[in-house]
Amino acid sequence: MNDPNGPMRYKGVYHMFYQHNPKGATWGNIAWGHSVSHDLVNWVPLPLALSPTKSYDINGCWSGSATLLHGHKPVLLYTGLGPNQNQTQNLALPLNLSDPFLKHWVRSQLNPLIAPTSGNHINATSFRDPTTAWLGHDGLWRILVGSQRKDRGLALLFKSKDFVQWVKAKHPLYSAKHTGMWECPDFFPVFINSTSGVETSTPHDNHFRLKHVLKLSLIDLSQDYYMIGTYNQTRDSFIPDMGFEDTELSSIFRYDYGKFYASKTFYDDEKKRRILWGWVNESSVREEDVQKGWSGIQGIPRSVWLEESGKQLVQWPIEEIEKLRSRKPLIWHSKVLQPGALLHLPGITAAQADVEVSFEVKELAKKAKEWKQSGGKMREPQKMCGEKRGIGPFGLLVLASKGLQEHTSVFFRIFKLNNDDNNNATKFVVVMCSDQSRSSLNHKNDLSSYAAFLDVDPLHHKLSLRTLIDHSVVESFGGKGQVCITARVYPTLAINDEAQLFVFNNASSNLKLTTLTAWSMKKARVNSVKI
Repeated sequence: MNDPNGPMRYKGVYHMFYQHNPKGATWGNIAWGHSVSHDLVNWVPLPLALSPTKSYDINGCWSGSATLLHGHKPVLLYTGLGPNQNQTQNLALPLNLSDPFLKHWVRSQLNPLIAPTSGNHINATSFRDPTTAWLGHDGLWRILVGSQRKDRGLALLFKSKDFVQWVKAKHPLYSAKHTGMWECPDFFPVFINSTSGVETSTPHDNHFRLKHVLKLSLIDLSQDYYMIGTYNQTRDSFIPDMGFEDTELSSIFRYDYGKFYASKTFYDDEKKRRILWGWVNESSVREEDVQKGWSGIQGIPRSVWLEESGKQLVQWPIEEIEKLRSRKPLIWHSKVLQPGALLHLPGITAAQADVEVSFEVKELAKKAKEWKQSGGKMREPQKMCGEKRGIGPFGLLVLASKGLQEHTSVFFRIFKLNNDDNNNATKFVVVMCSDQSRSSLNHKNDLSSYAAFLDVDPLHHKLSLRTLIDHSVVESFGGKGQVCITARVYPTLAINDEAQLFVFNNASSNLKLTTLTAWSMKKARVNSVKI
């Protein structure tokens, strides 16, 4: 499987569709897989929702979204890949609206609804992945479709009164040069000063203090970027907030700094939250994927909201995941970790665990030596993970073998910057890293490491880390969800009962561990035959 498609909740049932090859372990023969759940944790597979059978999608039913029309009626919009790689947008409807599982879908006889023509100046081979639709103040439905013109990425805007006849707007909702093809765009509102989610079509007026998020999946980088800004409903344009207008992407945030792509959100009307899903790719080579018989997973569903400062989004695993926690966690309080400390976490199933830890680093940060940035510019965070002039590293060793020949480390480093601006305030930079370089003795795997800057003042705030470990996937959340890093690792020694879990301090001074709580995690029921 790859891209998540059309997540929604209908008649009390959560639906997840996804790009799927029913005939093989790797990409090809792309259809829409379909699974349902009552709790977003345990899932039941259903028959394929869409298969490539029509002339306009004979080469694949590609990504798209679900929309709940008036009367809570669900529909799917998806991209069909036809002859000559032409891409069109198509509509599918449930055969039986009384069926909460929506097992059967039928295509509209009017498909394709939107096709590239000489009159609409659309690149026929770069035109895909329609968003969830939203209602404008004029009563018209709107969707975005990803595209490109030369090296400029585009979020093309289309409008419709009846969800069948669509008209392309004169201008894209937003575009940016030097970004290439925009896949899987997503566009949704978020509350200011609230962790609650917002329904996609909520009107943006004086009764609601809203911002909007525009997310782009950049195929050239295989990364998901997002911008926060204001949606001008009259002009149908998106205006990024200050700091998000850099079209070179150097100042734009990512959902996740590891393996996480083609993400999709939906509004959960039961718990009034917005939920984010992302595709987590493999790190193994193709022949090993074929040998094991599958590839691709969906990450843990995440609740997403606007951080108090309004400068970035916060992501956190949905609360339902906590149902899998064991009843007796390991709990530590106020431990001093001496330099070189490596403490084993006993009694935890290290191959399947949930760990939350926080560090008090005020005294440690004070001892950092000032570091002059080269050329006045910050280095890439990945390069700073191994920088010896910083304080650290300290954090967790996960999926570790007994002799530590294999381990994945998730850690922090702290740097104190020189003050070129004549400001007396001390400036610190915190880098969060996920190092896979020693995660496996199988060197055919992708052993890349990932990193990101964490916006936190170590003199006044603790550094927190939550890591979810599930055999081959490590999802880490730093600063209570400010930074997320997902890794795929394939240890050969640290598997099942042979895996171990540690907290460590490789800083040159003592470090205070304020709290640590670790849970063994039960298995979710996935591909169960019962609902």
